Amino acid sequence: MKNLKVGLAGIGKLGSAMMAHWNAENIQIGVYHPSRTKADQFIQRFPNGYLLTEQDLRELDILILALPAGKMMPFMDSITIDGLSSSVIFINMATALPTKIVYERFPDYNVYGIKYMGHSRDLLEKGNGLFITETNLPDQVRELYEPLGKIIKDQEERLVEINKLATYYAVKTAVEIEKEFSKKGYPPAYLKRALTSLAPEVIRSYSEGNLGHFGQEIVREIREKDAD
Repeated sequence: MKNLKVGLAGIGKLGSAMMAHWNAENIQIGVYHPSRTKADQFIQRFPNGYLLTEQDLRELDILILALPAGKMMPFMDSITIDGLSSSVIFINMATALPTKIVYERFPDYNVYGIKYMGHSRDLLEKGNGLFITETNLPDQVRELYEPLGKIIKDQEERLVEINKLATYYAVKTAVEIEKEFSKKGYPPAYLKRALTSLAPEVIRSYSEGNLGHFGQEIVREIREKDAD
């Protein structure tokens, strides 16, 4: 890793979460953003970061693209036509953009997909993230992601399906809680506490297998009802 030049394009929530853990391991990451001001502000938060210019992009070994799907192609178009070395490794992290589409558009480059499963806040606060890739990754890429969590091999479509399913039921639960609290006339402060603390922590406890007696009783009731 010491001799590799690694760049990050995308300084939103996911980029910030990854940068925090690279900073903890003192892994140097170059940061590129069209706005010099935004890039400078980002780097001030992470001492392991340094500013990349458009010229610097040409000298990178790995460029991590933590960009929204809609911004990926325009960004790559803008840098590949400007003499970027074909030896650079691109990492596509956009959940909604299949890596095969990126590779078909840029066949002369090494393009790999590494998609994060989960919420960026969870990665920021706890680390130990879960990432999905469809291909065998170069050793230097796997080493770069080791401080962030675990990488498993699976189809990218699976990640999209899981995100949609988990989001659907999370939103459905939140809407139902909101509706029931409103029906009973509970204060807004109670609703906020239920949505931001009670429900999330109950789900966490269920997933970790340490629900309290009250929670276990509700699980039994639900399973008995489903069995009827």
